[in-house]
Amino acid sequence: MSANVFPGRFTAESHEGIVVFVIGMRINKWRAVHKWLPVMAAMPPMIKELAIHKELGCLSSESFFKPPLTFMVQYWQSEEELNAYSKGQKHLPAWKTFNQKARNNDAVGIYHETYLISPGQSESIYVNMPEFGLAKALGKKDITPVNSSARKRLNKQE
Repeated sequence: MSANVFPGRFTAESHEGIVVFVIGMRINKWRAVHKWLPVMAAMPPMIKELAIHKELGCLSSESFFKPPLTFMVQYWQSEEELNAYSKGQKHLPAWKTFNQKARNNDAVGIYHETYLISPGQSESIYVNMPEFGLAKALGKKDITPVNSSARKRLNKQE
């Protein structure tokens, strides 16, 4: 995460549409390290690949760990790029291996959620923060009278 804190208020640049992808895992049996560690170890190579190869469509991501859960939010340019990555060289083998190992493995669980956000259907505000979330993915934009409220950022009438 960026250490540069920007004083004051800012929002995220507008977008033509964006995909928010939430993914993570849950350790159900801590002592069964041999069952959940391989699942956890599959993720870092994919995250590294996405950080290096921006042309794959992942704009940004934020990771969190609150035992027993891992939680990651990714921002993608399009549903097509997310789906293409899911069938790609790094992800597809990891997913197939997980499915084989997960059939009789209640020591670990995984989840994901996908949200397709149309233009004008999201808004954000950041105060005394580094670039984070949508602003990190899309770029930050100063707050002005035109976008000074959530309703205005959502292009609603006030």
